[in-house]
Amino acid sequence: MMDCNEFVELVTAFLDGALAPVDEARFVEHIAICEGCERYLDQFRVTIARLGELPPETLSTRARNDLLTAFRDWHNR
Repeated sequence: MMDCNEFVELVTAFLDGALAPVDEARFVEHIAICEGCERYLDQFRVTIARLGELPPETLSTRARNDLLTAFRDWHNR
C-alpha cells in the first residue's frame, strides 16, 4: 500500500505518464481511498493548467519559489 508521502513524490511522474505499471496501479489505488491526496492531485492539475497559460517571464524566481513552498507546506499539514 502507498502512503501519502510516497504519493506526493510520485505526482509529477504520474502526470507525465512515467510510472511503472505496478506503481501507477498503487498510485490510483491510493487516491481511491485518500481524499486528501485526491484533492492534492486535483490542485496540482489546476496549478499546472493555469501556470501553463502564463508566459515564462511572468513568474519571477520568487513567485516560483513561493508556489513550491506553498505546495510543500500544504503537504506537511
